[in-house]
Amino acid sequence: MALWQEVARRTVPLGPHRRPSVMASTKSQPIPEPVADKAAPLAAFRLGEASTPREARHDVLPGITERVASAPVAMDRKSFQRLRRGKLTPEAKLDLHGMTLDQAHGALNGFVMRAHGAGKRLVLVVTGKGKDRDSGGPIPVRHGVLRHNVPQWLCLPPLAPLVLQVTEAHISHGGGGAYYVYLRRQRK
Repeated sequence: MALWQEVARRTVPLGPHRRPSVMASTKSQPIPEPVADKAAPLAAFRLGEASTPREARHDVLPGITERVASAPVAMDRKSFQRLRRGKLTPEAKLDLHGMTLDQAHGALNGFVMRAHGAGKRLVLVVTGKGKDRDSGGPIPVRHGVLRHNVPQWLCLPPLAPLVLQVTEAHISHGGGGAYYVYLRRQRK
């Protein structure tokens, strides 16, 4: 019993909300009071009164279309307007339909590097719009996995130094299921 009392006397409580046992301490130590949260005071409310609606603040990432469209224009404005109207013809095309993420990533890297090496400026990458595969589970599944990943891959090494602009294609070249990739000039 003496051994237990000695262990209990030397033991430090885990937190301020735990009280030391009567046997643990022979000295009387003041117990700290719990700190109340300093939240904003509640407004007066009467029973049956409707509450004031809060402003909806959602921290949601915008869709891929909005993100690509909001990217700053890095190329010549006149060429960019012609590109968006579908007046420029792509010099090469890559179709990623039916590929897995790994296959598509490798194919995209090789295609863009070969096109840049050949001196091409405008290429078309067709991803497709994607199938709706949401099973209704607790975690939503994005519509069009390749469509969401291709712009990100184009902004990462080794492709980032080669790519000048990425824009959604004109309807005549695939619309929302394809991207124009405008490449930088080769350095000699």
